[in-house]
Amino acid sequence: MVATSTVKTKSSECISELVDRRYDQACIEKELDFWDHCLAEPQRNADVTEDQSCQQLAKMFENCLSRAKKTTLHCSAVLVPEKLTRRIAREVLRLASCEPCGLRGCVLYVDLELDKGCKRLERIVYDATVVPTFELTLVFKQDGTAWPSLRDFLFMGTCFAPTFRHALKLSSGFRLVKKKLYSASAGTVVEEC
Repeated sequence: MVATSTVKTKSSECISELVDRRYDQACIEKELDFWDHCLAEPQRNADVTEDQSCQQLAKMFENCLSRAKKTTLHCSAVLVPEKLTRRIAREVLRLASCEPCGLRGCVLYVDLELDKGCKRLERIVYDATVVPTFELTLVFKQDGTAWPSLRDFLFMGTCFAPTFRHALKLSSGFRLVKKKLYSASAGTVVEEC
């Protein structure tokens, strides 16, 4: 069933025509109720869907940092500023909105900026069934104002390897680099946030 703005009410004439074509009347009424609701509040439904995508993406970033904590970052905790992953998720959704397949066509590289360059934490393919149309590189930044704790100095050289850090504190700033894969002339977009 297709919803158009020309269907204004659930007239008995319209429903009986569909029933004559062997459609189930209860199913037809449910479908029409759904589309009436969508047509009445289209912006609200779009906002709900975008908010769910934003929450899902933010959770993916949190899980990525959690996995990288022990394996790549060698620390016991990653301190993330409040709402940072939500801000990043909103920016990623904004950059994906003008792409042919949207977020489904994205390959996302998650990096951490270090003194000596960047360290790759993870590669995330949002939908493996779709051929990627663009790449995004998310670069988390460390909080340069954070002092190492006294506990970190005491543990150094005792029971932990010298490269082990007790906690890594992230800055509220980040960088997103977008590279289109389907257009050679498109170039690269870098956004500092």
